[in-house]
Amino acid sequence: MNNLSANAAPSAVTYPENRQKILWILCGSLVLVVVSVSSLNVAIPNIQRSLDASATELQWIIDSYALVFAGLLLPAGAIGDRFGRREALLGGLGVFAVAAIGGTLADSPSQLIAWRSLMGAGAAFIMPATLSIVSHVFPPEERAKAIATWAGFAGAGGVVGLLSSGVLLESFWWGSVFLVNVPIAVAMIALVVAVVPTSRDPESTRLDPVGALMSIVGLVALVFGIIEGPEKGWTSSETLGAFAVAIVLLSAFVIWEMRSTHPMLDPRYFLLREFSLGSLIITAAFFGLFGMFFVVVQFLQYVQGHGALAAGVRMLPYGLVLLVVAPRSAPVAARLGDRAVIVGGTMLSAGGFVVLGLLRPDTSYAVTALGLVLIALGTGLLMPPATSALVGSLPEAKAGVGSAMNDTTREVGGAVGIAVIGALVSVGYRNALGNTLEGADPHVEELARDSIGGLLATAETFGADAPRVIAAGAEAFSDGIRIGMWTAAATLTIAAIAIALLHPNSNAPKKEDAHV
Repeated sequence: MNNLSANAAPSAVTYPENRQKILWILCGSLVLVVVSVSSLNVAIPNIQRSLDASATELQWIIDSYALVFAGLLLPAGAIGDRFGRREALLGGLGVFAVAAIGGTLADSPSQLIAWRSLMGAGAAFIMPATLSIVSHVFPPEERAKAIATWAGFAGAGGVVGLLSSGVLLESFWWGSVFLVNVPIAVAMIALVVAVVPTSRDPESTRLDPVGALMSIVGLVALVFGIIEGPEKGWTSSETLGAFAVAIVLLSAFVIWEMRSTHPMLDPRYFLLREFSLGSLIITAAFFGLFGMFFVVVQFLQYVQGHGALAAGVRMLPYGLVLLVVAPRSAPVAARLGDRAVIVGGTMLSAGGFVVLGLLRPDTSYAVTALGLVLIALGTGLLMPPATSALVGSLPEAKAGVGSAMNDTTREVGGAVGIAVIGALVSVGYRNALGNTLEGADPHVEELARDSIGGLLATAETFGADAPRVIAAGAEAFSDGIRIGMWTAAATLTIAAIAIALLHPNSNAPKKEDAHV
């Protein structure tokens, strides 16, 4: 029987005096990863025009990074635990830099998807290593605050990506959003080598390649079915086959891990309420966040006509509020309890998604800003205690597994969010467009129905009817956003109810930790 309690008496540990400097270097590496999740959202119109990408290809360009990232996080965390977390971080930064160069040179959607996938592989080694090293170098009494800082940078990095991409696209081609990552990655490598210590799991458990393969293929199949469903049909053989593969492989993954003597992720960890509920709330939060970034930036550019930089600037309220709120979440949770802060933050975020669901072509920016601020307030409050609960529920030697699971929930939630919310927006757009394009050339009609970007690119072929067609497309895309944003709000509300009913309040006397 494995004792899963994180509260066993620790052995004497000496923590580095320069741990604050280490934290800033790790946060810099983390921001590099998170920036790449969001940076292409602003570049979507440029990529669509330059590479003639369809709506489905655009979703894959964004999602391929998050999907490979999510699929490799657990094995990457296990590799870091066994061979050294600093070494995993350095290897990830190197792969990330090489893939960024390749993305810069891509001249087709398929090439860009491939290089984005490789960037995701590098990122999978970077992100869990940063959090597990934070857990290793800070003593327990300082760890919550350090994790809160880490979580704040993780969230704010999304807006940094949007803004930096907007600045670059004002003067350079879309490939510049990749190229800028290279010198930053090189600088991070030098700083990590000079300052960051290494650590590893003293038990040196064996790796689990079979479990890793099943989890990766299962996740890819799941997201493939969600993304391709609107295009191929939800009852098509391809879509149903993908879902069947996902169900079989993810179920087999759980059974394999239960029986393995060296599991990559022991499913019994989910018997720890703080671990399972932390995973749930982080997944739900990033389901909404990634989907929101994907569609709201398109709304600002395609529907309201803002340029790349102007769209990035309009997303700034999210990042600024998050940076202010996240570091203050830990002391609030210490006073009110984790449960109250997580539930309150989740409902604030849900309210923000409800507000964004009201967006129409002529909606004032104040409405967009209000939605972003509410989401940022909620995310800033919920993420630090949820992250601390998940990571802190496991023994310190399993920091790599805990941090990898934290990151996996983010990326799985984000990848599924882009897929589901993107699909809902796409279906809503096509349905609301109705008969607007009736009588057009079949090829033009296909492009225009595929996406709002395709409609704008072909609008001139409608002659005198172009203004009417563009206005109809803008309204249709807004209808799709309403469906997507309110789905995110409903998902967060359900998660908040689960936390309110099941999460143990950190300020209340706790029952004996679970033993499995």
